[in-house]
Amino acid sequence: MPRPCCLRHININPCVVYFKPAGIPVHRLEEVVLALDELEALRLADLNGLYQEQAAEQMKISRPTFSRVVAQARQKVADALIHGKALRIEIGSAALPLDARRDKLIAIRLPVSRCKGKGRGKYHDKKG
Repeated sequence: MPRPCCLRHININPCVVYFKPAGIPVHRLEEVVLALDELEALRLADLNGLYQEQAAEQMKISRPTFSRVVAQARQKVADALIHGKALRIEIGSAALPLDARRDKLIAIRLPVSRCKGKGRGKYHDKKG
């Protein structure tokens, strides 16, 4: 049985969860799926301009894990832009409540299929 993944703290509630090239019907497009933690990593690193260490602290994950998450997110976004694919942001099984406020921090646990099981230590969900 694989080790459970650490909780990843997300402080984003996306208003739009689907982007596609103009003029192409959805049924003819390939789709790239961007996970919510990958979107948060992009927001912290590229939009907010935080260093990886600071961003990793905010997500409550290690710096190497953050590095892998943000690299994977950048690769997916580049693939969608360069190859004209649709980009879908997947909220997943840890869906945000419908009335979630933007200033409230949430924590998600990734499905086992996304876990690599290489992390050390465990972060606990802090309510607040």
